[in-house]
Amino acid sequence: MVVSGWQIADGGWQLAGGGWPITNITTNDASRITHHMPMRIGLIIYGSIDTLSGGFLYDRQLVRALQRRGHTVQVISFPWRGYAQHLAHNIRPDIWHRLRQANVDLWLQDELNHPSLVLLNRGLRRDHPAPIISIVHHLRQDEVHPPAVRRIYRWVENAYLRGVHGFIFNSRTTRERVHTVLGRAAEGIVAYPAADHLTGSRAVPFLTPDEVRARALEDGPLRAVFLGNLIPRKGLHTLIRALAHLPRGSVTLDIVGREDVDRAYSTRVRRLVQQHGLTTAVRFWGYLDQGDLHRLIRRMHLLAVPSQYEGFGIVYLEGMAFGLPAIAGNRGAAHEIVTPGENGELVPPEEPEVLGRHLIALHRDRERLSRMGIAALERFRRHPTWEESMGRAVQWLETWAPRPS
Repeated sequence: MVVSGWQIADGGWQLAGGGWPITNITTNDASRITHHMPMRIGLIIYGSIDTLSGGFLYDRQLVRALQRRGHTVQVISFPWRGYAQHLAHNIRPDIWHRLRQANVDLWLQDELNHPSLVLLNRGLRRDHPAPIISIVHHLRQDEVHPPAVRRIYRWVENAYLRGVHGFIFNSRTTRERVHTVLGRAAEGIVAYPAADHLTGSRAVPFLTPDEVRARALEDGPLRAVFLGNLIPRKGLHTLIRALAHLPRGSVTLDIVGREDVDRAYSTRVRRLVQQHGLTTAVRFWGYLDQGDLHRLIRRMHLLAVPSQYEGFGIVYLEGMAFGLPAIAGNRGAAHEIVTPGENGELVPPEEPEVLGRHLIALHRDRERLSRMGIAALERFRRHPTWEESMGRAVQWLETWAPRPS
């Protein structure tokens, strides 16, 4: 089965070249399709569904789960632009006409698209019979922005949230934030992201407890890894500043992630490394394919991504598949994965001294590092798989299906 799709171009609507081939239904997949009314679903996103990020991974997994249940998905792609240009989508007649005429039973919208849809959804609720369900990864207003800009984001985003029928939340924290914004309990379901896309169909860690213990007790510096696109929200600059306060040779850092998402920020963190004399302790790898990435992570002791905010934080769970304790930011939903002192630590954003104390403590106490790594393996093993989590989401979406006449 192929996901068909339309994308908005500056000159109007275009059929995306060949659609987005997500997956084919195999014999085993088809056997899981139960008797229910198939739905035609319109999924609205920005850019390509193949974009490398946790949010788009979540959307892809949801599409696969819908397909396995026999539903068809049409992807409608809005172009990546600035926030003001996204707002202008609301007054484009060609967009409104296309959405109004779409032959779908259910709208799925990535909440990231809220500026493009805040007014369009009012028209859809009035003139289109399909219910509108929003997939909420985290709220833009919860990120760090200048106060005046954040007020604009809050106003637009809150208006969008009030204009949809229901929600798929990626964490309990995200659900609570939306409830707070709405001032009431919203119709929706929590469906956690997973990390078994790394390990196959089951949540089986890559390493055994004995291997994690042996790695932790090796001589030499603490080997930390940062995984994620180089953007300010992920807190890489705080991590580099933390290293600058530590004894030389105590901690090394490997940085894996795309640098072209925010080139100015990537230049800034590279300059920080040079200014603090850390060029021998810090290595930039850019994007790595899965094989090279797994070989690198297997050698690491610790995952450090001190984000300013995470709606969930799939990366922490991915690190735990390799027995890596996680140092995460304490704002957002990371606490739903990371238990301080057990399988990682939570640190306040923009406080490198606190982060540095945790790093040096784990470097000096390898028995504790070993115990935390083994606990990380167990935390990964207990977490739901994508099939389990997305299956719950799809079953809930099916309650919105049109009733047969």
